[in-house]
Amino acid sequence: MPVAPEFDGGVPPIASGPSKSPPSGSCDTHAHVFGPYDVFPFVTPPSYPPPLAPFELYSAMLARVGIDRGVLVQPAPYGTDNRALTDALRRGKGKTRGIAVVTESVSDRELAALQEAGVRGLRFNEMIDSGTGGRFEGSVGVDQLRRLAPRMKELDWHAQVWARCDDAASLAREITQLGIPVVFEHMASFRVEQGTRDPKFREILALLTEGRIWLKLSVCRSSKAYPNYEDVRPFHDALIDANPGRLLWASDWPFVRISDAAPDVGHLVDLFSEWIGDEEIERKILVENAGSLYSFQ
Repeated sequence: MPVAPEFDGGVPPIASGPSKSPPSGSCDTHAHVFGPYDVFPFVTPPSYPPPLAPFELYSAMLARVGIDRGVLVQPAPYGTDNRALTDALRRGKGKTRGIAVVTESVSDRELAALQEAGVRGLRFNEMIDSGTGGRFEGSVGVDQLRRLAPRMKELDWHAQVWARCDDAASLAREITQLGIPVVFEHMASFRVEQGTRDPKFREILALLTEGRIWLKLSVCRSSKAYPNYEDVRPFHDALIDANPGRLLWASDWPFVRISDAAPDVGHLVDLFSEWIGDEEIERKILVENAGSLYSFQ
């Protein structure tokens, strides 16, 4: 039964323009669209106040910060109803790619339609909802990936996984044995209080160094130091040192479950440039890596 939410999460604020323009062809590899809800209602009640963040606002945000390309990720409240996602991808006219959510019951025809719309991977969620003690309602776990892997290989799709740092390395080894590239969201969800010497984070660094995984550099989820995220900087630096050829930049717009600590995307762009301090590496992460993984022409 479709769920028509109240807009408790409001409308995302307008991003500021960064002080330095990103290189041409830059890509924000992690954002979500929500609504309009009279056209695209949720299929399950959200575990957070839902924002009203349709394609028009998303597109305006990218233009404001000077980013040319984007990757949209299916949020849990839409479950396996990917219509809002694919509508946005088609309206992106080749400048957007998507990460969808399906189960093993999906038909080959549906997978082909997702591919045609611009989907290049599937999202799998192993995080626990603290409110329920179970997986976020509407999400799909890695158990489904095991069954979907042969069909994903045929499409040349990758797996995008949201998991705790404690679980990420073992999941990565299992997924790569299935012959599927794996991308971890939110810098593999390390625990900032554990520091960069945490054995589980070091496992992630080793896999990254070997080129066996991809990671999205989105700083706001793991940090406790809004708005400049100084506590995340050592982890960010360690990942850059390990292998910039397997890293992607991600805003995480429109920042669900962050409330008053939602960042300004323009500020995130500036922080990334400042922390990298090398135009060649910046271009590799913002342009080249994303272009390769998501098959931008």
